[in-house]
Amino acid sequence: MNRRACALLVFGFATPVLQLAMAQEEPKPLPAALVEALNKTSGGPHAGFRANHAKGVMATGTFTPSPKARSLSKAPHFIKPVPVTVRFSNATGVPNMPDADPNASPHGMATRFHLPGGGTTDIVAISANSFPVATPEDFLSLLQAVASSGPDAAKPTPIEQFLGTHPAAMKFVTTPRPAPESFGTLAFYGVNAFKFTNAKGAASYARYQIIPLAGEKALPEKTELAPNYLMEELPKRLAKGPIKFKVLAQVANEGDKVNDPTEVWPASNKVVELGVITLNKAVTDAEAQRQILFNPVGLPAGIEPSDDPVLAMRFPAYAVSYGQRQK
Repeated sequence: MNRRACALLVFGFATPVLQLAMAQEEPKPLPAALVEALNKTSGGPHAGFRANHAKGVMATGTFTPSPKARSLSKAPHFIKPVPVTVRFSNATGVPNMPDADPNASPHGMATRFHLPGGGTTDIVAISANSFPVATPEDFLSLLQAVASSGPDAAKPTPIEQFLGTHPAAMKFVTTPRPAPESFGTLAFYGVNAFKFTNAKGAASYARYQIIPLAGEKALPEKTELAPNYLMEELPKRLAKGPIKFKVLAQVANEGDKVNDPTEVWPASNKVVELGVITLNKAVTDAEAQRQILFNPVGLPAGIEPSDDPVLAMRFPAYAVSYGQRQK
């Protein structure tokens, strides 16, 4: 902005045109920009739905900690069983996306632990063991590249250019993700690391893994599937019996990056069993899904966030999306 424009603003003489120009110079806060970009890629905003993971189904049950959990953390849900609410979802902000659409994956699993005394803490996981980018700024660039790469876009398209310079994103989008038999036969991963501290003060960084006890089962290619097969299958499976997941913590070794969600840690790393999620009842109230706001950094004593910038941006973006769907 030039000196004359500054002077006009200071003395209150800025014209409407100048005020508009100056307002346009102000960038949107990053959480709002991310939600706006997500809306653009999904043709949204869609009233009453999330900007991402719009289509979902919920269930309730119990988390029972393993005796080994307290060796990693003194968090209360690692000491005694607590109730849980779990939301499974498709990716993207498209509310009516067919469940078998490749864009519906990676799927999401958000778990709320209802702690003694009325508090809560959450795990937000996806059915992929890494994230496509290391920073929220790069995620915004990725979304903007997707939105700018329609059928009429010149070659190479913006998304082709982005993937060509971001190998982790290229690997993420080219990894095969066959349609799962059920949400209950799909593994989920917390791609962000947390610092866990036990009662003796020993601390270590780890990431969550949530593994179905029924085993991982995918469907054959070209299987004819109903548009809502995952959402409809979960309540039917629950009516026959509980759905169980083992919750694990993969512990970082020295040299493993704890602030980069694109980094996949070696499979040989130590894994600690934290406990079992047992789901036994479907939540049929659509309003309950609309109202719940998951917060991966709302943490009890014994768990702290890492300095992963993607983790730090999750809740602010979720909050913007929450405000949007309440309108």
